[in-house]
Amino acid sequence: MRSIKRVIKQLDEEIRTIEAKIQTDIDNDDGLKQKVARLLTVNGIGIVNAMTLVSMLPELGRVSNKEIAALVGVAPYSKDSGKKTGKRTIFGGRALIRSALYMAILSAKRFNKPIKTFYQRLIASGKLEKVALTACMRKLLITLNAMVKHQSEWQPDFADLA
Repeated sequence: MRSIKRVIKQLDEEIRTIEAKIQTDIDNDDGLKQKVARLLTVNGIGIVNAMTLVSMLPELGRVSNKEIAALVGVAPYSKDSGKKTGKRTIFGGRALIRSALYMAILSAKRFNKPIKTFYQRLIASGKLEKVALTACMRKLLITLNAMVKHQSEWQPDFADLA
């Protein structure tokens, strides 16, 4: 039991060291610092999510919405053949970013007004919870991509404008 605790303590120290290095790199680069600050204004995105996105998804803000969704693996693909229409599924992409987005969306569906509204609408229309969560992940990712691309600020009331 003590050896397991010792290994966990070592791994926790390693995680803190890596996070400190990432934070130092971000602090030394004005572009990354602005990108992280912009991402942190979105309800549901925390420092770990922001650091994960800027360090493991350098394409954020540089590619189209379809491309960013495909890169992360939240773009639905069809399994159609001839007259058969299959279910749309997601696959591939960067699993670590998808995991970070999943954790962010669990918070965002409660505290981020546009995402919450979108999620509730999907559930009310009969979508399965995992399908609705994946759609919200894609919507959040596309919103973050647009914010970084256009250097715009988070506007929590944009859902009211539509």
